[in-house]
Amino acid sequence: MASETYIATLLEQTGLFNAEQVRVLAAEAASADMPLGQVVAANGAVREGDFLKALGSVLQMPFRRLKDVEIAQDVLQRLPPKAVFQYNVIPVSVENGVLLVAVADPFVPGLVDSLRLASGLRVKLSLSPSEDISQAAKAFYGVGAETVDQMMQDDRFEVSLDEQVGKVDLSEMDQEASIVKFVNQIIWEAHQQGATDIHLEPMEEKLRIRYRVDGVLHETPVPMQLIRFQAAILSRIKVMANLDIAEKRLPMDGRIGLRVKGQNIDIRVSTMPTVYGESVSLRLLQSGTQLITIEDSGMGEHDAAVIRRLIHRPNGIILVTGPTGSGKSTSLNGYLQELNRTDVRIMTAENPIEYEMPGINQVLVRPEIGLTFARVLRSFLRQDPDIIMVGEIRDLETAEIAIQASLTGHLVFSTLHTNDAAGAFTRLMDMGVEPYLVASAVEGVVAQRLVRRLCPDCRVAAVKSDPAFLKEIGFPETLLAGASLYETGRCENCRNSGFRGRLGIFEILPVSDAVQSLITARHSATAIRQQALKEGMRTLRDDGWAKVATGRTTVEEVLRATEEEA
Repeated sequence: MASETYIATLLEQTGLFNAEQVRVLAAEAASADMPLGQVVAANGAVREGDFLKALGSVLQMPFRRLKDVEIAQDVLQRLPPKAVFQYNVIPVSVENGVLLVAVADPFVPGLVDSLRLASGLRVKLSLSPSEDISQAAKAFYGVGAETVDQMMQDDRFEVSLDEQVGKVDLSEMDQEASIVKFVNQIIWEAHQQGATDIHLEPMEEKLRIRYRVDGVLHETPVPMQLIRFQAAILSRIKVMANLDIAEKRLPMDGRIGLRVKGQNIDIRVSTMPTVYGESVSLRLLQSGTQLITIEDSGMGEHDAAVIRRLIHRPNGIILVTGPTGSGKSTSLNGYLQELNRTDVRIMTAENPIEYEMPGINQVLVRPEIGLTFARVLRSFLRQDPDIIMVGEIRDLETAEIAIQASLTGHLVFSTLHTNDAAGAFTRLMDMGVEPYLVASAVEGVVAQRLVRRLCPDCRVAAVKSDPAFLKEIGFPETLLAGASLYETGRCENCRNSGFRGRLGIFEILPVSDAVQSLITARHSATAIRQQALKEGMRTLRDDGWAKVATGRTTVEEVLRATEEEA
């Protein structure tokens, strides 16, 4: 980094800062090991892009954004991946023997000389925001490209596909620093993007890596040469999860515990043999994640009031239903957090424990040693609890114990896998629970889904909504008058996706006397649903339309997350 005096002079010449800001920023930049533009952005004085644009005028360097820039493949090959990622630069073009390179920090000592030696060309610098350069480098070279480049230079890693499948001893290869570094890069990249899952899928000609972000899978660019190191990478993951690296014919499950930037991340590992090798799925569970409240989940005032009436009852069962990944555990933990007081004893049985909650007794279920949901739940009843949470009701034994607990004065929370709220009753009866017990014990059911939340910084008002289309999909005419329909935009804050985070849509079914009668008489889920609708229940799609009308999500997201109602 340049001297403090020189930095102060540059900051003054941009005309963006007052004297006090210049003094503070110059001191921070001189001592910080980060680009000047990032120091300015972190301070909050000016955005990095605006600062670099003004700095470019002072230094007589061109400034450009790289979002929509097309860079030829032969230009990218002018710099090795190691130089690109080490200096956070990207080659943009070659003209008359001069390589134009985009940089975020032109003050790195020896930068131009290093790039000239690496490329064999004369180098000219242009300025671009560091985030633009990082995203372009990952898009054009692939995540971990510099690590793969290093592995390519190691002769011991040059193996054919046949050798990779079964003839190479990987016991030493998976310990190589390059392999370790690459696996760490993949996990760190997923963590930065807020991914919940990582999938490593062997294809015929490549190893595909996909992240699930906000419920949607995105393929991450990786170097094509990665297929050469497929076996070593998968073996490294197995070592981290304490799995047998020699077993490639059977599915296996394991767990990895990591600490990233002070946050504990529990990773569930699942392997599956496929035609082209083992497919590995990693589920990222951030145990240190801050708990959300009922309102934070996206629940409206009316639904929040209904939920609060249900969860403050002295006994009974409250069920949350939905498919995997619909936020059931998050909602349950939010309810428990609201009930968590010093005069209430709460006990939970979970697998895994996704949220650590002070003041609540949480038990990790371990079926491999006989510590099942049913056994834990049975033991809970001897622990004098007021409130019990069971991660999931999977079998008749667990269901019967939960019902007995609710009938003897305990409030029980749990989850089921059903498509809607009414289906929870028939699901319990299908397990073998007597209808009169279901009717007596269950106080309410909450069905939920997650939809992506529109980015508030770049969402744009819909040009014109097609009335015929809205009528066809059942969008209520009563909402159209005051509706604010929006579409996705693109900005840095949402990584140009148009969405930032997710929110829930809910269907809440309190058990009334009429619903109890239908359950006892073994009526179908459809009949129970129709009765609940008569009593004022809003369906998942109705709640989704209300959130579309207030500009929080899109019509397409609601259609994607919900089923068409008969």
